[in-house]
Amino acid sequence: MFYCILCYNLESEIDAWTREKEAAIMAKCDAVAHELAAQGRLGPVGRLMPTTTAMTVRASREPLVLDGPFAETKEQLLGFYLVDCKSLVDALQVARNLVGDTGALEVRPLATFYPGIGLQ
Repeated sequence: MFYCILCYNLESEIDAWTREKEAAIMAKCDAVAHELAAQGRLGPVGRLMPTTTAMTVRASREPLVLDGPFAETKEQLLGFYLVDCKSLVDALQVARNLVGDTGALEVRPLATFYPGIGLQ
């Protein structure tokens, strides 16, 4: 089963990191990602651009487009890993290996959606 590991942190904290700190954190994440890739378990990985580049489309009579993400959270979604894991326990271990000294990782099972067929 695929699990999506969503990465959250305060953008202000990320922006304050030194180049050295960011390089060290990314090196740790890269090492985990390379190991998962070598095992054939790593799907797409993405790092989102800052929330200042985000737009939100809200449902209404006519879809409403707004500047910004408008999430009800103090931390922002920064990116994600899609990982093939045998169980939630396995997915949680991957997240433990990825987590740094700040922020949070949300682990959520992924149901595959095929347009015209539905959820699988």
